[in-house]
Amino acid sequence: MSRTGSNGRRKPPTIHDVAREAGVSRGTVSRVLNGGHYVSPAAEEAVNAAIRKTGYVVNRHARSLITGRSDSVAFLLTEPQERFFEDPNFNVLLRGCTQALADHDIPLLLMIAGTKDERRRITRYITAGHVDGVLLVSSHSGDPVAEQLRAARVPLVACGKPLGQSSRVSYVAADDRDGAREMVRHLVRSGRRRIATVTGPLDTPGGTERLAGYRDVLAEAGIEADERLVATGDYSRASGESCAAELLRRTPDMDAVFVASDLMAQGVLSALRDAGRRVPDDVAVGGFDDSPAALDTRPALTTIRQPWDRISSEMVRVLLAQIGGEDTSTVILPTELVRRGSA
Repeated sequence: MSRTGSNGRRKPPTIHDVAREAGVSRGTVSRVLNGGHYVSPAAEEAVNAAIRKTGYVVNRHARSLITGRSDSVAFLLTEPQERFFEDPNFNVLLRGCTQALADHDIPLLLMIAGTKDERRRITRYITAGHVDGVLLVSSHSGDPVAEQLRAARVPLVACGKPLGQSSRVSYVAADDRDGAREMVRHLVRSGRRRIATVTGPLDTPGGTERLAGYRDVLAEAGIEADERLVATGDYSRASGESCAAELLRRTPDMDAVFVASDLMAQGVLSALRDAGRRVPDDVAVGGFDDSPAALDTRPALTTIRQPWDRISSEMVRVLLAQIGGEDTSTVILPTELVRRGSA
């Protein structure tokens, strides 16, 4: 179907063109576009066929004026911008959420708020109604964003259990504590006894839960806890390298390291190599995530696999349900030990 304006340019098809092509009323087309309620299967199929034939595209601005919705979702990362480009986990999660939302014809807007001013501006933008909901990634304890969004009644789902929140927040997470237990048990079974750990930030759920899992297994194995074997990183490669150097200085007899992220594990392996330690002969190294970083190490990294595809799809499912009026909910997903050459 082709319509031409006075300037000779082709006009985009309208909802009237779709109705005419499908042989139904404009109201029927509108109901199909808004979910297909009270429309017969035959009429819905005719409308969808007409949309494909005419090339009709929904005017989201016009729809939002009617529905009060923006038909878009924010992916909000509360970390410095450079962390987004360094840590492969964020890109994997973003891609998965984008694909899951595409199945619902909903665009995803990436927002990065690593400073107080950025968080203030983005929170103001979100609470003004420019998105229908938020997928919150890497929230730290004391970060006010989740609390402010919940107070403004913005549908919200966090990746990982939010710490220090006075109100209930929906979240989807891998079982960090159990994954850490599985890795440290693997190290213990291989005969290691001086097992160190490089934690994530202790104001994040991954940092605290993975440290707790490490301590759980030392206790069950009858290995005395030694706080000199614990170093705190920030999930960056550089922090893994500096933490490993510090651990080698404090406890040169360590024979294994459980590292709370694969990216930090890359730094740990670099520090061990510089110190002349062989992996896994002298020191075994286990990571967490099974991100692309795990395959870039030599030897390849034994790690804990987070189910990123399921995490992203569940985050989208829970958020869309919340946008639709459902209550908050929690999803905890199992992890898996992946054995490679480092441990």
